[in-house]
Amino acid sequence: MKSSDLIRCMEFLTEVEKLKMVYRQNVVIDGSRRENSAEHSWHIALMAVVLADCSDDKDLDWMRVTKMLLIHDIVEIDGGDTFLYDAEANKTKAQTELATARRVFGMLPETLGAEFLSLWLEFEDRSTPESKFAAALDSLQPLTNHLASKGQGIIRHKISTSQVIEKKKHIAEASKELWEFGKGIIQKSESMGIYLPPETAPSP
Repeated sequence: MKSSDLIRCMEFLTEVEKLKMVYRQNVVIDGSRRENSAEHSWHIALMAVVLADCSDDKDLDWMRVTKMLLIHDIVEIDGGDTFLYDAEANKTKAQTELATARRVFGMLPETLGAEFLSLWLEFEDRSTPESKFAAALDSLQPLTNHLASKGQGIIRHKISTSQVIEKKKHIAEASKELWEFGKGIIQKSESMGIYLPPETAPSP
């Protein structure tokens, strides 16, 4: 690697340290603190390795999936994590994150920066088998966290089961097996009072 490219790569790697300071709604399972976005990204990248056999498409490019999962939330460095169920905040999410993607990936050598931006856009578009599976894992991990942490990070938002299903049903596009598992988790969470039954939930 040219010395100038190495410098750019190291500057990028220093910049993305900031993802460790972006905190999510979810808490770590002992409830002691909120989860950060870097931890979330690591967790779902590991999920891709562990749950690869659950993909309906058995011919995925797994390096592509893993890269998407490791970089997909880097765009939160400037604007923070946007809560999935906050309709108002989500109106400006795409614009803010695209600007961050161009800034941060633009720190890299041109070819690598273009690859990362393309992978991020692919993940957001959810149009390829790899991006659908990556997005499925991104959606599944919070469900498992809510149950394991007894809803400590989410219960205060009074989210209904029907809202959760609406946001998470795309999991089935990549893995029917994981969606069946996910629905089971959602039902367990409802029975524990983490999500509200539709008839008792407040209007969004």
